Amino acid sequence: MAHEKNHDYHILQPSPWPLMGAISAFIMFYGAVMYFNTGWPWVMLVGLAGVLYTMYVWWADVIKESQVGDHTPVVKIGIRYGVIMFIASEVMFFFAWFWMFFKSALYPMTQIEGIQEIATSFPAAGIDTFDPWHLPLINTLILLCSGAAATWAHHALAHENNRKDLKTGLLIAILLGVLFTVFQAYEYSHAAFGFSGNIYGAVFFMATGFHGFHVLIGTIFLFICLMRARAGHFTPESHVGFEAAAWYWHFVDVVWLFLFISVYVWAG
Repeated sequence: MAHEKNHDYHILQPSPWPLMGAISAFIMFYGAVMYFNTGWPWVMLVGLAGVLYTMYVWWADVIKESQVGDHTPVVKIGIRYGVIMFIASEVMFFFAWFWMFFKSALYPMTQIEGIQEIATSFPAAGIDTFDPWHLPLINTLILLCSGAAATWAHHALAHENNRKDLKTGLLIAILLGVLFTVFQAYEYSHAAFGFSGNIYGAVFFMATGFHGFHVLIGTIFLFICLMRARAGHFTPESHVGFEAAAWYWHFVDVVWLFLFISVYVWAG
């Protein structure tokens, strides 16, 4: 009785995953520096494997904790705040790329023999940008439909406890996310400009490339939610993991809308 839990907080058991994650991240970034200087990627790949393994086992523990009832209402509030702060940090990450893009677009500069001079146009002359009303528009509609499917799945669970529509909505969202990634790769393969040699190409590939990476992560996130739904996880009262995935996916949607309007339409 002296050790009986009489509070709503979750006292975590000692875990090796934070230490393993930190060591793996250090090895990965140290290996990345080696790769940039020597072209030898194996140390970086070992660190990356350690990071991925840590993510898998750590989040598996979190799922187990949710299934045994450790995620009380108080704990769920903390998890939601954590997800909100994480998404806020992602917003600032993309804000930096948008800042770089608009600075370069509004005040274009060129460098001639070590001296910066004001350029006459952005993108620079000779760069053939994508037509925003073909494949970029199709990708925009695909991603918006994927977000709508995720919202349908969440409504089916939270308001109707309809597990069939939950799984159907998640499956549609995942397939559309994969289709978006395929079309983005196809678009990259047909780009008439490269990453290096011009500021437009550098910012274009960095901003849209990082967004594509987030689409990949979000697709995996939704796939895990689908597997959990098939395993009988989630209830209308307790589905904070699915909420986090839906929030992240909608964040990815909004970022793409800004990219489409500014990078494809306005600059194009």
